[in-house]
Amino acid sequence: MIMSRIEAPRDEVTGNLLDRLLDGLPAEAVLTDLDVTAAYAHDMASFCPAGVPAAVVLPRTVEQVQHVLRTATELRVPVVPQGARTGLSGGANASDGCLVLSLTKMDRILEISPVDRIAVVEPGVVNAVLSRAVAEYGLSYPPDPSSWEMCTIGGNIGTASGGLCCVKYGVTAEYVLGLDVVLADGRLMSTGRRTAKGVAGYDLTRLFVGSEGSLGVVVRATLALKPQPPQQLVLAAEFASAAAACDAVCRIMADGHVPSLLELMDRTTVKAVNELTRMGLPETTEALLLAAFDTPDPAADLAAVGALCEAAGATQVVPAEDAAESELLLQARRSSLVALEAVKGTTMIDDVCVPRSRLGDMLEGVERIAEKHRLTIGVCAHAGDGNTHPTVCFDAADPDEARRARESFDEIMALGLELGGTITGEHGVGVLKKEWLARELGPVGVEMQRQIKQAFDPLGILNPGKLF
Repeated sequence: MIMSRIEAPRDEVTGNLLDRLLDGLPAEAVLTDLDVTAAYAHDMASFCPAGVPAAVVLPRTVEQVQHVLRTATELRVPVVPQGARTGLSGGANASDGCLVLSLTKMDRILEISPVDRIAVVEPGVVNAVLSRAVAEYGLSYPPDPSSWEMCTIGGNIGTASGGLCCVKYGVTAEYVLGLDVVLADGRLMSTGRRTAKGVAGYDLTRLFVGSEGSLGVVVRATLALKPQPPQQLVLAAEFASAAAACDAVCRIMADGHVPSLLELMDRTTVKAVNELTRMGLPETTEALLLAAFDTPDPAADLAAVGALCEAAGATQVVPAEDAAESELLLQARRSSLVALEAVKGTTMIDDVCVPRSRLGDMLEGVERIAEKHRLTIGVCAHAGDGNTHPTVCFDAADPDEARRARESFDEIMALGLELGGTITGEHGVGVLKKEWLARELGPVGVEMQRQIKQAFDPLGILNPGKLF
């Protein structure tokens, strides 16, 4: 239903809220129909509760976002900022009676500067749209989450997302130079810079990156760009064990190579991808390692890495001959999570990052956990930076299997911490990992983070119930 002052079904409290919102928003920007707002209630995570919002608002301007936040502060109404809801931790889930603040209509690319190598964008710009736009100037925006065709820059900033190319080019945080942020009380604050260098004051920009909408609402971002790299070539290496594949990863990194991509798929993942896509990947392998280079002479780099893989025990090494073959191999990796979801219908996707030297221990531990709980758990990983995605496949309609899935998920996070890692490398904490964030940070760390939250959001209205 598109709200108007006459049509809105309301009780006294909701009616006051809607009237106040409509003082500064067009009617089509305020949604209350339950069938419509239900679609905005949650992201893509399992086992994360979601409430019923009082309304969904879709502003198009900074001033409209300020009006929403001022109204929410005056009426003490929680606000849940959202992007495209492709998150995997429940960080965008609604709470009962909240305002869902969807930024997807703020989708303009405001500036692309080849000289300064920056782009200025609104939060609703889709990652892939930005990447294609800057490519026309011979530039690239490297962060490339698996959901890059759907996810938004604002959501990427909120969760500090990563992607396949992180091993060489880094994660979202390394490309956010400056932000315009609407604070909980509606004030507009600018952080950071648009220059190549700058160290004036505390780095508040980095503080907002990964804050999951709990400190303020990003309404504009200044992003660093890179020159467009040469076309990459990909190599596929088969291994008779995950340990051997992880040994190859360590050899590649220790030898000083800088691949543009270094990805791993275990046998469960390879089998699932084959069943979904019919790509004909080698199901006899226990682990498939994909390495890519976008250097001036990628073939030579692939040859060197191929030799290291063979030294680590690779049973077969196949370098792609051209871009088309390379893209086919990458498509197999990009299909991993969808393929694993098809195994049982529901997945819990973990996001544990460990030191590269402990990657083999992580995969062996996940295999033990899968056997213990009698579950299918496939692992795909950004192996070059130790970021693993153990994916628990289960039948959500089977209570016992769902229980075992949750227990295995928690044991995987515990394993990651034991190995000197972190509970999330790129997906964020949200609702799913609140308990585990406290374990990782410790009581002093949690208290300091809560004090930061209090400074920016004294009433606690911004994305309540997330992180802590």
